This record gives sequence, structure tokens and C-alpha cells, in this order.
Amino acid sequence: MTVLKKKHRIAWLTGLIFSSLLVSHVWGGDFDARTRVTKGTLEYGLLTGFWQGNNMFSNAPSANRSAVYILPQLGLVLTDELGSGWAAGNIELLVEPLVAHYYQPFSASAFGGSLVVKYNFVSFGRWMPFWDAGAGMLWTDLAPRIPEQSTQFNFVLQTGPGVSYFVDENWAVTAGIRFHHISNANIGDRNTGLNATLFNLGFSFFSP
Repeated sequence: MTVLKKKHRIAWLTGLIFSSLLVSHVWGGDFDARTRVTKGTLEYGLLTGFWQGNNMFSNAPSANRSAVYILPQLGLVLTDELGSGWAAGNIELLVEPLVAHYYQPFSASAFGGSLVVKYNFVSFGRWMPFWDAGAGMLWTDLAPRIPEQSTQFNFVLQTGPGVSYFVDENWAVTAGIRFHHISNANIGDRNTGLNATLFNLGFSFFSP
């Protein structure tokens, strides 16, 4: 019941934000991410995420792992525009700390961070699709209490698509989905790994 309530709250919040986006699209003037997100632009972001384990690589226990993530972001656009047509975009590097609370199969915490490389597609007006990929480190007291991991220190790999929508010249709302993997690189005696889908939603401020 608790998990269902959490999912309902996430769905309600997502609907509210996208309703706001539609209103802003009707009332907002023309705007192009291409002229806003350029080399040297800084991004200050905050994402909240719902992390749900899965059995993608036949590690069945992971399907009973659930968590809520908080992901602050600080990014810098590194390149001028690359490519052409729909693939035109630029490369951004982000530092992404994380704080997480696991509530399935029991209460646990996680702290860490990743370096994330993001490719921003800038040819869609106010909409800015992207694909990001990151790697980092994580400490969690989920282990060694679970069969998948024997060490509290672990590594993180993640990748997936997302989209940002500029509600004005500086502010954007972001939604995305990532494949998320946690493992200890065999430094412990157990390393099945935790595989999950990380749904995230948040906002960013772009400067200057």
C-alpha cells in the first residue's frame, strides 16, 4: 500500500508539472534552446528519482529493491554545436552527488556521486532532448545485508535518455529515465550487482 501511494504521488506530480508546461507553451513566446545552451553555459539542477530494481540480468533479488533518490547537478557545456539537423547538439559535463533512501526490502541509506557526460539535442525549440551516461562511487548500508553485495563501498554505472523543457530563458523542467547499475567490481566475496530503472524528475537553472 505504501509503495502504491508513493507511485500515485509521483504520477500526480508528473501530471501537474506537464500541465504547467502546456500552459507555459501556450502563453510563452518563441524560444530556442540552441541560442540558450551554448559553450560555457552553466547548469544548476536538482532531480528527484524513483529507483526500482529489476531482473534484467537474471539477478532476481534485485527486483525487490526500491528507493527514492535526490540528485543535485552542476554542469558545464564544453563544446560548440556539433552535427547538423535533428542530431545537432553539444556536450556537457556534470558533477552529480546523490543521496538515497531505500525502503524495500528494508530501510537503508546511500551516499555518493558521479561524473555524467550529457549530449544535448538543441534543434527542437524549447524542448531539449538529451542522452546522458555517468560513472561514480557509492556507499550504502544496504550491503552486506543483501545477497547481491558484500561491501558497503560500490561503483555506479548509469545511462539513459531524458528531455528538458524551457519554461523561460533560464529555467527548465527535466524528466528522464536511466538504466542504473551498482556493483563492487569484485573487491568483495559477493558481487551479483544491483540493476534498476531510475525515473527522475526535476528542474534546472541555466546561467549566464
